[in-house]
Amino acid sequence: MDIRQLKYFVGVVEAGSFTKAATNLNVAQSALSLHVRQMEEGFGTQLLVRDRTGISLTDAGEKLLKHARTILRQVTLAEADLTSKTTSPSGEVTIGIPSGAAKVMVSELLAQSKEALPNVALKIVEGMTGQLEEWMRAGRFNLAVLYRTVESPGPMSILAREEFCLVVPPGEPPFGSTIRLAELHSFPLAVPMRSNNVRRSVADVVAQHGCELDVRYELDSLSTIVTMVAEGKTYSILTPSAIQKEVKLGLVRSVRIIDPVITRSVILAVNPRDEHSIVVSAVRALVPEVVKKLVEDGQWPATLPEASQPKGGQPPGSLEQIVTLAK
Repeated sequence: MDIRQLKYFVGVVEAGSFTKAATNLNVAQSALSLHVRQMEEGFGTQLLVRDRTGISLTDAGEKLLKHARTILRQVTLAEADLTSKTTSPSGEVTIGIPSGAAKVMVSELLAQSKEALPNVALKIVEGMTGQLEEWMRAGRFNLAVLYRTVESPGPMSILAREEFCLVVPPGEPPFGSTIRLAELHSFPLAVPMRSNNVRRSVADVVAQHGCELDVRYELDSLSTIVTMVAEGKTYSILTPSAIQKEVKLGLVRSVRIIDPVITRSVILAVNPRDEHSIVVSAVRALVPEVVKKLVEDGQWPATLPEASQPKGGQPPGSLEQIVTLAK
């Protein structure tokens, strides 16, 4: 097995047929078939099933596809690090960002990245936190913005801390600026799915204090949840960043939860394989600067972490140091 065979295998899978893959890769169809057959013989197992509609993956093929994409991505990063003739990091970085955080940080992140890292192609994938965590574990991202209620060890750094609030339809109670945790049972809620980190964060605190929640809907779509609240169909428990725009427009109201306050950390996780990648480290150093600016300018209703970070959580130097290293 070599890199060329992996490229051909991924090309066939993504094209859906040998005929289309041959055209896309500018390789004879017979050559593609030969390489895949050689791989199957080498592994001693079938990787693809051919039928009239195209091809499908066997279980072994699924496993190889996952590894092949990781290997090819790493080869691309290595080539970018070793062959770059520019004076700044160059390459492609994929970062996963939850929908709530994406609302406040994506525009600023893209703007600052374009200015500070003009040779970096930044790809952003937005989604619900549970889905992003699964994709991060599967190796689909170089970096991911995730949520934690407890400090976790590992290659991550705290970007900010947020407080949860009750999201209220316009003109509906409660009308004060705060509400006690024990009073939340009175409001029908739409919340993320049980696998979602936001849902688990709130559920853990509620259980610890012997309280209950009236969960009517479980949805894996932030926009749908906010729309349902705005239409007066339900309430929700989210962070201010997720509803900042809707609050300004008067579509929903935000009521701070107290006794106790429910907080979470917004963290930046790095794929272990990318720990020493210069281009990933450059983006990794830029993200905290973006968050700091947004919080200090009042665009992100959150607080910045203390100067100290969890062990193993410091980014690998400042952006200026990393750009200097790349020269």
